[in-house]
Amino acid sequence: MLLGRRDFIAGSSLLVGGAALPWQACAAQPSLPAFYEDIERRTFRWFWDTVNRKNGLVPDRWPTPSFCSIAAVGFALPAYAIGAERGWCSRAEARDLTLTTLRFFWNARQGPAAGGTSGYKGFFYHFLDMRSGERFRNVELSTVDTTILLMGVLFASRYYGGADPAEREIRDLAQRLYARADWNFFRSDGRPAISMGWNPESGELIPANWVGYNEGMFVNILALGSPTHPAPATLWEQWTSRYPSLWRGEGPTRHVGFAPLFGHQYSHIFVDFRGIRDAVMGDAGFDYFENSRRATLANWAWCSVNRMKWRGYSQRIWGLTACDGPGDFEKKFNGELRQFHGYGARGPLIEPEGMDDGTIAPTAALGSLPFAPEIVIPTAEAFTKQPRLFDRYGFKDSFNPSFTYTDVRSDSGSVDPQQGWVANDYLGIDQGPILLQAANYRDEFVWRYMRRVPAIRRGLELAGFTGGWLASAPAQRG
Repeated sequence: MLLGRRDFIAGSSLLVGGAALPWQACAAQPSLPAFYEDIERRTFRWFWDTVNRKNGLVPDRWPTPSFCSIAAVGFALPAYAIGAERGWCSRAEARDLTLTTLRFFWNARQGPAAGGTSGYKGFFYHFLDMRSGERFRNVELSTVDTTILLMGVLFASRYYGGADPAEREIRDLAQRLYARADWNFFRSDGRPAISMGWNPESGELIPANWVGYNEGMFVNILALGSPTHPAPATLWEQWTSRYPSLWRGEGPTRHVGFAPLFGHQYSHIFVDFRGIRDAVMGDAGFDYFENSRRATLANWAWCSVNRMKWRGYSQRIWGLTACDGPGDFEKKFNGELRQFHGYGARGPLIEPEGMDDGTIAPTAALGSLPFAPEIVIPTAEAFTKQPRLFDRYGFKDSFNPSFTYTDVRSDSGSVDPQQGWVANDYLGIDQGPILLQAANYRDEFVWRYMRRVPAIRRGLELAGFTGGWLASAPAQRG
């Protein structure tokens, strides 16, 4: 029943719009049809309307009552600037909300106590109370979520380049927030790589490290580029040390694999990997941007071939990543028992740790817009026509046309006996890639400003990246 490697590679030659889809990279056309602006505007409004304007904290999800996700805040900071550029808010409004946010994180209490703090060692807890800003329950001090937050902070430091006091304060706070982060604390037990986090109850680092290939690429880049607590240059060797076991495909389909597409998107939202290569990609003959393109096409091909026979999958309805799901249920589907899941990381079963239960997330495809616009744009249009999916703030988090079971209760969404399950909520970490990657595709908006961040250049160069925009003198203006 499952798609093997050889059959999968053959399936990659499926047709899109009557023409064979090439696997080699193609030049992006920086234009989008009119309907896409409605997607962007609605997605922007999610961040703009749900933020707590007293402290700048953004909820993990909505409308379900929620704690703050610091990663969602990291995506929100460039979102406000996009809104200002597109006329959906004023620059002054975006600036003031950004300043409120940075002031909160700079002044939020730091310390090793298990309660009453927002972070420690310059890092922040994965989730914070929306009102008090303090640690939510027993969540971990998170390196990757703090990295996303800091990426948004560093973006703000370059976008708000004006001479007025508010913009000067944004730049000052941004630099202080980044400089305060002690990356080596997450190596303090002697490990060569950076831990995924720390728990105050045990006082110990999380055993898992940011190595292999996943969304943590930019964790290592910011750690290497730190002006105050830089990680050793050997960090990147640790990151790439597991690549030999992660290669998937052959020839033009060959890529470093990771099942859910968010792992191929998050670092690329902020860092322009086009044309720059580290030693591993130099040997491979292509860059990480092309790697993400190939992973996107692999995800598309898996869903298009659809050997698992899920309902709804097609060349225009596809996209597996981490997202909400209908719940942990075992139900009979097409004459056999199938396992469905709640929130989880989904991806093609040929990829490392793949899982496919028929749940599709719009952010999987739309967050890959710069990589493969020729398949993403038709899919985005198809998603707008999917029943109950496209609403006030753009796309609900996910949907599963195969889950039509009304005899069980799904707390995460609603079930229609003909159309299937649709999530209740919008998730900040899935809204962010939709909006920010559209801005990158249109005019390199986030990339332009991030290329001017000294720490990004320094981190990439220490990791061994060369070529492309790194070969040029640092730009002074976005």
